[in-house]
Amino acid sequence: MDEKPFSQACENNKGPILQVLKKAFAKVHNVLEVGSGTGQHAVHFAHNLVHLQWHCSDVEDYHSGINQWMDELPSDNLHRPFTLKLARDEWVSFPPNGSQPFDGIYTANTAHIMLKHEIKALMQLVASHLPKDGVFCQYGPFTVDGKFTSESNQEFHEKLLENGRGGYRDLDELAAWAPQLTLSEQLDMPANNMMLIWRAK
Repeated sequence: MDEKPFSQACENNKGPILQVLKKAFAKVHNVLEVGSGTGQHAVHFAHNLVHLQWHCSDVEDYHSGINQWMDELPSDNLHRPFTLKLARDEWVSFPPNGSQPFDGIYTANTAHIMLKHEIKALMQLVASHLPKDGVFCQYGPFTVDGKFTSESNQEFHEKLLENGRGGYRDLDELAAWAPQLTLSEQLDMPANNMMLIWRAK
């Protein structure tokens, strides 16, 4: 079996992110994680947020690694990944075999990796499918009023563009794509990241 994937960044930020999610997802029942990556966040959050169901999703290439983490650290409320690539796959409003729609959506470090049309699609799909009072927690680096929060963030943005990635997105840009969502909280997080907490109107 391949070695289980590991991200040091996930290990570093899972604690601070969990403290935010405990409050933001306090009344949420079904969470869709868009871009589960290594699976480290999923196993940690599901184990510590036992009142909700955590559903993983990502492109096919990541499923094996996510499943390895789930096999090692299983939780009754943690669900196997299904395939979801923005602007390619049909959006899923309900959990597989579920009767309740996703009332919480979580994604971390995806907005600056996705191409512009993909992150625009994510914002629009979340806005159109999240039920009233649903919560969307979006973690990562962003620009505010067109400005970077640090010199290292600007350097990373430029490297992303050189490598064919979408680069950092501005908060105003994200909001414009999702007028049905209200940015209720904008929290500063470690390593020049933010947690954006959007709520459906």
